[in-house]
Amino acid sequence: MKKIFPIVLVGLLLVGCQQVKNNKQEVSDLEKEKEKVALVLEKYVLANEKQDIDLVHEIWASEPDIVVIGTNSDEKIIGWDAIEKVMQRQFDSFEDTYISVHDQVIEVNSTGNTAWFSEILNYNYIYQGEAKQYEGLRFTGVLERDGEDWFIVQSHMSIPGSPE
Repeated sequence: MKKIFPIVLVGLLLVGCQQVKNNKQEVSDLEKEKEKVALVLEKYVLANEKQDIDLVHEIWASEPDIVVIGTNSDEKIIGWDAIEKVMQRQFDSFEDTYISVHDQVIEVNSTGNTAWFSEILNYNYIYQGEAKQYEGLRFTGVLERDGEDWFIVQSHMSIPGSPE
């Protein structure tokens, strides 16, 4: 009996682990989910170009713990309310924004509830009457799916440094 107990215990552990693994709900069409995420990222660009705070609200999770890390060393914005204020302040300061995107990579986990992305942005706008541009901004982030919709929950934008 003592020799059978370890074998039964190992068997139960293996069956239990297999059940946990099988409880993960796989998404049938990851490419479709990637397309949905790409649409959210396209809306991000449009929201900035059109200075549309309602569109910004459509793509960001309205949660108090979402995070944006911006290009300034002290720019860490936490929560939807803070993000909304920063975006509105930017919209009030910028004119004629144009953003082009390239080198976009989107991945979705196998359960289809989390996605992450990276892309390069060329960001052009008018600030206080002067044309400004940032070439090669690195934009990364994480999205979560809620029902059929995807929402940004974290983003990070950085300016590439010059090697000296």
